[in-house]
Amino acid sequence: MDASYRRAGAGGGGGSAPRTVEDIYKDYRARRSAILRALTNDVEEFYAQCDPDKENLCLYGYANEAWEVALPAEEVPTELPEPALGINFARDGMKRSDWLALVAVHSDSWLVSVAFYYAARLTRSDRKRLFGMMNDLATVYEVISEMRQSKERDRSSGMDNSGRNKLPAKHAREAPPPPRVEHNAREADEGYDEDDGDHSETLCGTCGGIYSAEEFWIGCDVCERWYHGKCVKITPAKAESIKQYKCPSCSSKRPRQQ
Repeated sequence: MDASYRRAGAGGGGGSAPRTVEDIYKDYRARRSAILRALTNDVEEFYAQCDPDKENLCLYGYANEAWEVALPAEEVPTELPEPALGINFARDGMKRSDWLALVAVHSDSWLVSVAFYYAARLTRSDRKRLFGMMNDLATVYEVISEMRQSKERDRSSGMDNSGRNKLPAKHAREAPPPPRVEHNAREADEGYDEDDGDHSETLCGTCGGIYSAEEFWIGCDVCERWYHGKCVKITPAKAESIKQYKCPSCSSKRPRQQ
């Protein structure tokens, strides 16, 4: 992928820069999702690409929710802020979980800098609203830290939770949609468990929080993402009357005209 494509946003809607609060927030969420996937579900691939013997490398998250480990742009100044340089050099000198947390911190900084680069022409009130929307999501570092702490608690308690976050067989994707009133978890594209590479941690599509069987979750029948009921304002009682649930994001999309 060449630098010009990377700076244009890699799939960010025809290369045009987002200008409204909603579009900038959408861009932020997509890039955040890409980086979360790199640091969780795709962590083995990401780890392998960060070879310390290579030159300075950066982790990019794109507006099409793809991620890439690549060299920074050669032009100075760049069209967009650049991620932290040389994340690969510290890979083998730190505990893996600590290194991933460090990359997460730098990634959060980059995500905010890109969003507010786009937001430079917004009014003060719009920038405040944008930050409030962004701040409602867990940071990448918070997600990574919560996953690590959860694993450490499980190890210290001697619990065997290797299958804790797996979907039961009756909720597999090829099966009918899962009941809307069960405490369940979506098949996340953003989760990874270092102790079990065959399954993923489940993250709420709104707040990024990790699945807990003690909370009510609901799955979207369109995009198949899962959410805390409280995040999308759906209660178990209300869910019983819903035949096909659409999350706020899918509900806001206009149907294509024939």
